[in-house]
Order: sequence, then C-alpha cells, then structure tokens
Amino acid sequence: MLVGVLLGKALPTFIDTVRGWEFGGGSQISVPIAVLIWLMIVPMMMRVDFAAIREVGRRPRGLFVTLFVNWLVKPFSMALIGWLFFRVIFGAWISTADADQYIAGTIILAAAPCTAMVSSGAT
Repeated sequence: MLVGVLLGKALPTFIDTVRGWEFGGGSQISVPIAVLIWLMIVPMMMRVDFAAIREVGRRPRGLFVTLFVNWLVKPFSMALIGWLFFRVIFGAWISTADADQYIAGTIILAAAPCTAMVSSGAT
C-alpha cells in the first residue's frame, strides 16, 4: 500500500492512466484490480484437491448448505444490516443516495465469500 501511495504522489498522471484501464468502455471493471485479485486467489486455487471434487456428487450436503447460506441467507441478512446502519443509525449523516450505494456494497460483499477467504487467509 505504501508503494501505491508513493506512486500516486510521484506519478499522478500515470495513476490516472492506469485508473482508466477497464474491461470494455464504461464497464468500471478495473484491469489492474482484476489482475491483482486473481493473483491473490491463485495460491489458494493451487491447494484445491481437484480429484476430491468428483466426490461432491456423492455427498452434496456441504455444497447445498454453502449455496443456501451464500445466496439466500447472507445477502438478505446483509441488506437488513446495511439498512439498519446506513438508514437508521447513520441516516442523519449520510445522504439517501450514498446510503443506497453503501447498502448495495454490503449486499455484494455478502454474495462474495471469496473476499472473506482472501482477506483472512482461510483455506
């Protein structure tokens, strides 16, 4: 992070150029960030036992629990938590448009379990 801050201070025009690199015009999907996230995920993928994936069909309970929690429980619970914090608790200090964006961010974060695994180093 320190290198990024120093680069931003020393070469602001270069950083503006890099910030403009997107997958398709107006997609707002940053190529550098996508590459860096991929580089964070690759080491975990190297430890996956791909031979064991064939066994999932024989014992699918874990897969079903994971899908249920990740796609039905977490997004809706985070929507509730986001609404509580950004509309009720901090609503006086945050505009409605910003609150909507923050709530959308909490829902997206809840639907992205890899974010927690990458940041915590879970295997």
